[in-house]
Amino acid sequence: MTTRSDWDLPESAATPERAFQDRRMLLRTLGFGGVALAASPFLLRAAFSRGDEDDEKKSGETKEKALNGELHQKYGALFPAKRNEKYDFAPRPLTPESITSKYNNFYEFSMEKDVWRYVEGYPVDPWKVRVKGLVEKEFEFGLEELFRWFPLEERLYRFRCVEAWAMQVPWSGFPLRKLIEKCKPLGSAKHVRVVSVLDEERLPGQKKDKHWPWPYFEGYRLDEVTHELAFVALGIYGHTLPMQNGAPWRLVMPWKYGYKSPKSLVEIEFTEERPPTFWNAAYPREYGFYSNVNPKRPHPRWSQATERDIGSLERRDTLPYNGYGEEVAGLYTGKEY
Repeated sequence: MTTRSDWDLPESAATPERAFQDRRMLLRTLGFGGVALAASPFLLRAAFSRGDEDDEKKSGETKEKALNGELHQKYGALFPAKRNEKYDFAPRPLTPESITSKYNNFYEFSMEKDVWRYVEGYPVDPWKVRVKGLVEKEFEFGLEELFRWFPLEERLYRFRCVEAWAMQVPWSGFPLRKLIEKCKPLGSAKHVRVVSVLDEERLPGQKKDKHWPWPYFEGYRLDEVTHELAFVALGIYGHTLPMQNGAPWRLVMPWKYGYKSPKSLVEIEFTEERPPTFWNAAYPREYGFYSNVNPKRPHPRWSQATERDIGSLERRDTLPYNGYGEEVAGLYTGKEY
């Protein structure tokens, strides 16, 4: 095993503590079985090109079924959405969909970056979302309402994972602020809690890792979710979301680390007190409530000063707030974590 400096840990090191301490998982994470991507650009490129013909065929079939399944059949005519030119990440290149569709964290399915292998056929329609807490009236809405209430637009956003890898993605959806207003929160509401799907029978990660506090949950201040950058994503790359990218809908908070953009949501709750969040509850020393991208605050096991673009393989400096500081820095004092 190659001994690294303490600042040169692999990007895939951001695994749960149990997995990190497991010897076989550790060997895979460091590259002896093949998921270490930070050690070398050549390893990163190989991770997307290696695999036998069956794997490539399955990947293509999975994507095809995701795009031609019930979700695409029902809502595909709404795509591609018109691009909002206000949001761009130039001069960075768009990350190829062939990479973003195969490189995902979605621990409900898998602890590794092979989520696409397990998502085929997962039902996302009908899909109900409950709104509760400090609102004028608690209610439920379905996927049809989510697509019908607001016109879709496409935004080009940077995406930064806490594992120190990054990508650039075209999301289709609408401003989260519009959905928050639709929920009609009371004046006493100061925070928002969202919850992802719980389905132990069909989600292998939830079934296997019962020690985690499932379902996944996240929290934000109300002024964060009503900021113009906060986004509801219903599509990606000009079509509906594949399951590995968070079907049927997810949030995108581009100035925060990726785990603050939760997938497959089923509940929105308005609260006065700050709600707990999944990773902060599980590992408070490693993950804060706010989790804004901050190159000056290292993770306990690696630096956040630089990042690797998983598409171009470029190693570059991490930007405060993922490059959105001009828009969002005024929300914070700079001391939040």
